[in-house]
Amino acid sequence: MADFAELSAHFTTLKVTVGEDRISAVLNRPQVRNAIDQAMVDELHALCAELETNPKILILSGTNGIFASGADIAQLRERRREDALRGINSTIFHRIAKLPMPVIAALDGYALGGGAELAFAADFRIATPTVKIGNPETSLGIMAAAGATWRLKELVGEPLAKEILLAGRILNAEEALAARLVTEIHEADELLAAADALADRIAKQDPLAVRITKSVFSAPAEAHPVIDTLAQGILFESEAKFDRMQAFLERKKKK
Repeated sequence: MADFAELSAHFTTLKVTVGEDRISAVLNRPQVRNAIDQAMVDELHALCAELETNPKILILSGTNGIFASGADIAQLRERRREDALRGINSTIFHRIAKLPMPVIAALDGYALGGGAELAFAADFRIATPTVKIGNPETSLGIMAAAGATWRLKELVGEPLAKEILLAGRILNAEEALAARLVTEIHEADELLAAADALADRIAKQDPLAVRITKSVFSAPAEAHPVIDTLAQGILFESEAKFDRMQAFLERKKKK
């Protein structure tokens, strides 16, 4: 942990705060509306390496009223076929989605293009009333290739996903909430407190049960119910299961 704290102190695109059960990472390129560049991708990889070794809840947020306006267009314009085949953004977003513990995206202002795809990779999305979320990539002659073409359909359904991906529709806060793309709306000055409150609720659960449930939840349909049974077998032998159930039974006796 000390090594990561020392490393993250030298980050230039993320401001990282390490807590006992969570890490908060603030996207910090305000001069370009938090556009996601190669340096930010590299720092997100370093963050994921820490969270894979020492699992904690991750809270992602932006600065100056903006989550992330997209990928850095100046860099994107110069990328060619081989860069696309490397999956620069899709690889890091997939890694974030697969982190052992839940990821919370706290969205304010623009969450567009790659910024939206980063949010789609999170387990939870909460937002402010000013949020604008969508994928305008086709207006720039490219496609949303870092997860939106399949994650968005799972999140909001095919008709709305096609409006966003093919017709450039940008959702406001009320539309995103109605589509369940975000689950909570909070004023900007309350957003991070709301993210911490959600993290508090997660942290009250048994960490191993949360980790295994997240893994099983994202397993392909054909893996069920076998994987559920095997996962439950692991949890049935955990000490936390006996301690928590015993505490529940004792509380019930007192009522």
